Amino acid sequence: MDDTPATASARLFDLSHTIEHGMITYKGLPAPIVCDYLSRAQSRAHYAPGTEFQIGKLEMVANTGTYIDSPFHRYADGIDLAELPIESLANLPCVVIRATARPGRALDVLPPGADVRGAAVLFHTGWSAHWRTDQYFEGHPYLTRTLAEELVERGASLVGIDSLNIDSTDDGARPVHTVLLGAGIPIVEHLCNLEALPERGARFYAVPVKVKGMGTFPVRAFARLP
Repeated sequence: MDDTPATASARLFDLSHTIEHGMITYKGLPAPIVCDYLSRAQSRAHYAPGTEFQIGKLEMVANTGTYIDSPFHRYADGIDLAELPIESLANLPCVVIRATARPGRALDVLPPGADVRGAAVLFHTGWSAHWRTDQYFEGHPYLTRTLAEELVERGASLVGIDSLNIDSTDDGARPVHTVLLGAGIPIVEHLCNLEALPERGARFYAVPVKVKGMGTFPVRAFARLP
């Protein structure tokens, strides 16, 4: 693994949606509430004249914005956010799979010869263009169990997608979550801006807050090019 630190000349690409008050990530889950716990005006009573602070308050479900799933999200005995090794989340070689010209919704095979071992494999479907529209929730592209099993077999380290869900939501089966998280491979959903990345050569980062007893949390996903 390349451990070269980022430099001033490195190009950074933000791959995360902004979390905003009242936005919906997934229908049926509540929108986040973003507000003040202590406003600047209220804080003035606690500090010297001319000094003020804002202390914010955020109420949300873990599946908000661009987020990562750990095995605990699917399995009671799986590792949670706090137990995810940092090397499984940061400075991963990045492989972008172009799937904008797909024949249908289901993605069921890797391109011939794709080398994904040890990589963050990101599926660029173009679906993020529908973010915060009704279209985003209807007919999204997804991976199949067959493709998930191939990713495990080929040694992927992390799998992400710029879509509503890495699984089909037409039923409750969720085979891709089952296969990938069962193999200890984190999943990142609701990515964006994948069109800005080359198919190879970038390094991927998606690090959540280190919370015990939770399986999912938003991330500031980004990629770095030297």
